Amino acid sequence: QVQLVESGGGLVQPGGSLRLSCAASGIIFSLYNMGWYRQAPGKQRELVARITSSGTTNYADSVKGRFTISRDNAKSTVYLQMNRLKPEDTAVYYCNAGWGTTYWGQGTQVTVSS
Repeated sequence: QVQLVESGGGLVQPGGSLRLSCAASGIIFSLYNMGWYRQAPGKQRELVARITSSGTTNYADSVKGRFTISRDNAKSTVYLQMNRLKPEDTAVYYCNAGWGTTYWGQGTQVTVSS
């Protein structure tokens, strides 16, 4: 049974930081491309950041220079370090694993507000 479990979301003030984690089980983690997506109320789900099995990363333009995606294959975990958060970063953040088949986590809420 494949599970992707996100954690680390919460309420933070503008300019603050959060670190999201996604722990995977039931897959050979090192083979999978991993991603973080987000969905704000009334909007479509969008890619935030992605890291391939070989470690290549790419980011949405809106988060470049502020967010960093990384992975620890030994822990089967992918991270999203989010700095200089803005109110427009408020969304439910989802972890994604893809290698032929795609899996999703249940999401974690990030709210940026003063």
